[in-house]
Amino acid sequence: MIPQPHPVDRAAVEAAAAAEQSETYALVLAAVQAAQLAQQQPPAAAHVCQHVPRPTVHPGRWLALGVGGGFLAVSLAVSIAAVAVSAVALVVALLVLRSVWQSTVRKGA
Repeated sequence: MIPQPHPVDRAAVEAAAAAEQSETYALVLAAVQAAQLAQQQPPAAAHVCQHVPRPTVHPGRWLALGVGGGFLAVSLAVSIAAVAVSAVALVVALLVLRSVWQSTVRKGA
């Protein structure tokens, strides 16, 4: 009769075999991961800004706009005043002519 190994001895042998198998799996997994890393493409370059920068605004431009706008506002005000004075002069002239016309019509009647 063949002597049966003790269950503790048998468990120790199986544990050693399992440990050896685990080491083998770990080596295979490490080899696969190394192969995957070797095949990966290098990471993309960092994002570079592609927009076109706006031209700088010079203060002289704003000064010219302010001066030009001021002259425009003054000339508009003077023009409005000239129109108002012309309207008053026209009304006065019409009143004088009406008065002259009425006095001429009364004398002739």
